Amino acid sequence: MYNHNLIEKRWQKYWNENNVYKFVNNSDKKYYVLDMFPYPSGSGLHVGHLKGYTATDIIARYKRLQGFDVLHPIGWDAFGLPAEQYAIDTGNDPESFTKKNIDIFRKQLQMMGFSYDYDKEVNTTDPHYYKWTQWIFSKLFENGLAEIKDIEVNWCEKLGTVLANEEVLIVNGKMVSERGQHPVIKKPMRQWVLKITKYADKLLEGLDEVDWPESLKLMQRNWIGRSIGALIKFETSTKTPIEVFTTRPDTIYGVTFLCIAPENELVSKLTTVEHKKVVETYVKKAKTKTDLQRKDLEKDKTGVFTGSYAINPFNNEQIPIYVADYVLNSYATGMVMGVPAHDQRDYEFALKYKLPIKFIIKTERLDKAFEGDGIHINSLLIDGLHNEAASKKIIDYLIEHKIGKEHITYKLKDWIFSRQRYWGEPFPIIFDGNQKPHLVKQLPLLLPKATNIKPSHTGESPLANLADWLDVEINGKHFRRETNTMPQWAGSCWYYLGYLMKQTNGEYLPLDSKQASALFKKWLPIDLYVGGQEHAVLHLLYSRFWHHFLYDIGVVPTKEPFQLIINQGMILGPDGAKMSKSKGNVVNPNEIVTTHGADALRMYEMFMGPVIASLAWTDSGVDGMRKWLDRVYRLYKENNITFVNKLDEKSKSLNIAFHKFIKRVSNLIEERSFNVAISQMMIYINECYNYKSLNTEHAQCFLIVLSCFAPHIAEELWHEVFKKEDSISLQTWPLHDEKMTIDDVITLPVQENGKLRTTIIINKNDTQTQVELIALKDIKIIRFINGRKPKKIIYVPNKILNFIF
Repeated sequence: MYNHNLIEKRWQKYWNENNVYKFVNNSDKKYYVLDMFPYPSGSGLHVGHLKGYTATDIIARYKRLQGFDVLHPIGWDAFGLPAEQYAIDTGNDPESFTKKNIDIFRKQLQMMGFSYDYDKEVNTTDPHYYKWTQWIFSKLFENGLAEIKDIEVNWCEKLGTVLANEEVLIVNGKMVSERGQHPVIKKPMRQWVLKITKYADKLLEGLDEVDWPESLKLMQRNWIGRSIGALIKFETSTKTPIEVFTTRPDTIYGVTFLCIAPENELVSKLTTVEHKKVVETYVKKAKTKTDLQRKDLEKDKTGVFTGSYAINPFNNEQIPIYVADYVLNSYATGMVMGVPAHDQRDYEFALKYKLPIKFIIKTERLDKAFEGDGIHINSLLIDGLHNEAASKKIIDYLIEHKIGKEHITYKLKDWIFSRQRYWGEPFPIIFDGNQKPHLVKQLPLLLPKATNIKPSHTGESPLANLADWLDVEINGKHFRRETNTMPQWAGSCWYYLGYLMKQTNGEYLPLDSKQASALFKKWLPIDLYVGGQEHAVLHLLYSRFWHHFLYDIGVVPTKEPFQLIINQGMILGPDGAKMSKSKGNVVNPNEIVTTHGADALRMYEMFMGPVIASLAWTDSGVDGMRKWLDRVYRLYKENNITFVNKLDEKSKSLNIAFHKFIKRVSNLIEERSFNVAISQMMIYINECYNYKSLNTEHAQCFLIVLSCFAPHIAEELWHEVFKKEDSISLQTWPLHDEKMTIDDVITLPVQENGKLRTTIIINKNDTQTQVELIALKDIKIIRFINGRKPKKIIYVPNKILNFIF
C-alpha cells in the first residue's frame, strides 16, 4: 500500500517548482479545453465540482502527450451577491472575504493535481481584468446596444432595495424577500439594458455551427423563442388604437376577446371609469406575482373586464378587452387575441368568464380546444383552406388594406444589465445635468472602497452613499456617476478570452491589440467546454451574444466561442439525493484525499459512469478504486517483476494485449468514455499479473496512459522504478501497431439457405477449401446437412459461409 499523502505532496511541489504545466504557444496544433469557472463561495469545492474538472484534466494531459499546445486554465467568477450579503451581515470587506475563498479553492484544485497554469488564472474582481469588461460595455454603448430604460424590478420597501430573482420567494402565492420574508412588488426603475434581441437571429443561426447536444440547442432555441406571425391593428371603443401579435392569423374569425398585460401602458387608456377601481386593484395584485407564476399553465386563469371593446377588422364584431395576468408585457405588444375554440388556455378563460366559443376549423369534438391543422369554416375569406394557406391569405389581406403586417417576435427579452449592488463592476458612465449618459474614457473605473455597503433605501446601489466618488467635475461642468453595478454575468461573458490575454505580470494584453488578435486566431473557438446543466441557457446565451458582437467589430475571428459542450452530470449524495448541507449528505473532497488520495478520488469519479450521467456516491466505490491503485503499485514495486527490452515468444499474447489496450484506450479518451477506459486499464493490469517479465517500454507506456487519470502515482513509478528525470507529463502518447490488434482467428457464422445454424472457429484468411473442411467436421453442420449435397456453397472471406440446398 503506497503512502499517497507523501507521494502526492512531493509531486505537486515538483510540478509547481518546475513549471511543468506552463502554457506554451509553439505548435501548429492546439487544443483549448475549458471548465466553467467557479464562484468562490465560502463552503469550498465539493466532489461534484471535481467531476468536470477531472474530465477536462484527462483530456488536457492526453492532448499534451499527443504534441498539442494545450490551454487548460482556471479562474474565479468572483463578483456577486453572496459575498456582498456576507459583508453586510458581518461588517467585513467583500474583497478580503473573496480573496480568502479563492485561496481555499486554489489549494483544493492543487491538492487534486489538476494541470493548470496558475499564471493564467483570472479573477473577475481584478481591476486589470474588469477594465476589459468595462471596455466591452463601452463598445456596446457606442454601437447602440446599451441603453437606459424604466424596467420593472423586484422592490422590497421594508429592506429598501431591489432584489435579484433568486432573492425572492413565493409564500402563499405572493412574492416575499428571502431575508425576512417581507413583501415584494414589481416597480419600474431606471436600468441599463443590453439589446440582445438585436442578435436573436444570429444566436439561432449559430447553433447550426456548433457540436452541442441537441437537448442543449433546443433549450437555447426555446429561450430565444422565435415566432412568425402577424401584427393586427384593432380600433377600440375608447378611440385608442391597438396592435396585437398572433402566431395564428388564420384564427382571426374565431376571436371572441382580447387580453392585455396588467403592466401595459395602454391599460389606463382602455379602462372605462366604471371599471377603473376593479382594474387598478387587479393590476396591483398582479405586481405581487413573478412571471413564472403568471405563465404557469396549470394555474387558474384570471382577468378583469376593462369596460372597453375592440372591433374585429375582418367582421366588425365587438370584442371585449380584458386585463389578464397570464399575458406578459415583455412578449410582443403585451396583448393577445382570445380564440377559445383553438387555444386551450383561451378556452379555459372563456369558460370561466362565460365568453363565446366560435369554432372556425372543422373538428368532431366541441368540448375542448382544437389546436391542430384543419379546414377553415365560418371564416368568409379563408373558408376551405388549411392553416398555413389561410394564414398567408390573411397576412396578404392585412398588408393590402394596411391594417397589419407579417411580423417576427421573440420570447427573448433584452438583457437587464443593472444591479443595485456594491460588489460588481462599476459602469464607466457619467451623467450630465440633463441626465444624458457619457462614457468614461480612462479605464478601469475602479470600484471605490466603502465601509458602508448597505442598501441606500432609495432603490439606488450603495455607491449612491459615496458623495466624494459620486460627483465629478470636468472642465467646470458637473457630472454624476452611474451608481448601478454590472451583473455577475458580465465577467463570465468573455473570461475565455481573458485567459489568452493574461500575462505573467498579472496584466492583460489589450483586447483590441494585434498580439491578442493573433492569439484569438490560433486558439478560437474553444475545442471543449465542460460545465453544469444549470448554465445551459443564460450564461451560454449571454457569452455567445458578446462573442457575436466582438466578431462584428473585428475583435475575434470566429462567430461562435464554444465548438463542443458537455454538461457533466451531478454526483449525488450516498442517499441518491442532491448534496446539501441541510440533508447532511455532502462528501468533502479534502477528507477523501486525506484517507484515499487524490488519484483514487479522480479515478473513482471517472469510473462511476458516463461523464454526463448523474450518479450517487458510494464509499465502497472509492475504496475499490484505491485498492486497484495499490494493485498497480505492487505490480511495479513489490511483485518481483523483471523488466526486459524484449518479450519472448511465450509472452506473445501479452504483446498483443498491449497494442489492443493502447488502441482501445486512445479511442475511448477521444470519445470521453473515461469509465470504459479505466476498465481497459484494469483488464490490461490483470493480464500483466500473469507474467513474471514485462516489456520495459510497454510498462512505461502504461504509466503514461495512467498519468492522465492518476498523475501522482504514475509520476512516482515513472521516477522511482525507471529512474526518469523529466516529468511523465512531458512524454509522448504511445502508439499501437495496427497489425498486432488484428486477431489471427475469427468466429465465422455458418448458414443454411441464409438462416444461421452455428458458428465455427477458423484461421484468418483461410481458403474456402480449408473453411469448408473445418465446417464439414463440425457436429452441428453434419446434423443439419444430414447426407444432403448442397447445390451451392457461398463463402464471403472472413464474413460468412452459406450452404444452399
